[in-house]
Amino acid sequence: MKKLSTLVVLSVLLLLVSCDYSPAEVPATSDYPRKSIEMIAPAGPGSGYDLTIRAVAQCLMDTKMVPVPLPITNKPGGGGVATLEYENADADDILAVFSPPICMINLNGSTELNYRENTTPIARLITEYGLFAVRKDSPYTTIAQVMEALKKDPKAVKIGGISAPGSMDHIQFLKFAHAAGVPNLHLIEYVGFQDGTCAAQLLGGHVDLVSTGISDTIGLVESGDVRALAVTSDKRIGNSLVQEIPTCMEQGIPATFINWRGIFGPKNMSEHAREYWEKTLRQMAETPEWEETCNKFGWDMEYAGHKDFLTFLDEVNIEYLALLQEIDITLRRPRIQATRTSGQKRKNKK
Repeated sequence: MKKLSTLVVLSVLLLLVSCDYSPAEVPATSDYPRKSIEMIAPAGPGSGYDLTIRAVAQCLMDTKMVPVPLPITNKPGGGGVATLEYENADADDILAVFSPPICMINLNGSTELNYRENTTPIARLITEYGLFAVRKDSPYTTIAQVMEALKKDPKAVKIGGISAPGSMDHIQFLKFAHAAGVPNLHLIEYVGFQDGTCAAQLLGGHVDLVSTGISDTIGLVESGDVRALAVTSDKRIGNSLVQEIPTCMEQGIPATFINWRGIFGPKNMSEHAREYWEKTLRQMAETPEWEETCNKFGWDMEYAGHKDFLTFLDEVNIEYLALLQEIDITLRRPRIQATRTSGQKRKNKK
């Protein structure tokens, strides 16, 4: 019996050797990820960042696309600077969601960190539009009325948002105020609540109007606690409640603003890990579960892989710089321009 067992073991070993199987032939995804991946929202609970990263994690787990836990971390601070500093590292186990502030906080002088030198852009997932809203008992029923009040007194309406001053929610409102002919934009009061309390601040009367993404505030519109004045799209969007909200253009303000959100890895994420997440997120974006999620929050599915996403970021970075200059936001000389110029020179030399 003992002899028979020995023969069986030897036979199995010989079979393995005869397969000519080498580690190099193991699929690239077989050893990654092996531990939990930290999913980061650069703002507090309930923010658009928070909703997006939780939706991504939930969809990946529900579809069983990722074999490891995906814990969520909220890391507000500096309009995204805290998360950028965290991602400025050598790691493969961190993913963060970002939107236009990743460009704006560099362009407005808040940080020297930028998307090209200090992160690994992986994929753009969605686009959505902004929303301007007031309390249900507010004297303002249209965004045009708000702009008229600001023309008479730039401190007549106090604006709140989730992003930091000089970043997305602030710039979004100033773009429309500028288009509406409001002077002295620098005198308009804006407060950023990155801790997720923006809605509470509005309801508590600490600000008069909030400038956010649709998904940040639509829940309060549904409950009847706030009144939506306008969305920043060029035409009415979504279905049911969102479609009832007029655009700024309908109210005589010739401007639009698009928000996008994408996933970024750490500064020196390995090519192996970046390719894994690009492929996984592309597959996730094609699932009915993700489509249902996007419909729920009024997001447009706009997937773009690493290469196309990076090109997109370079293009919108130039647009944001022009916008910041147009509304006279103090700027530091952005390092990202030097990075792009040197990259173009290297390309031209080949």
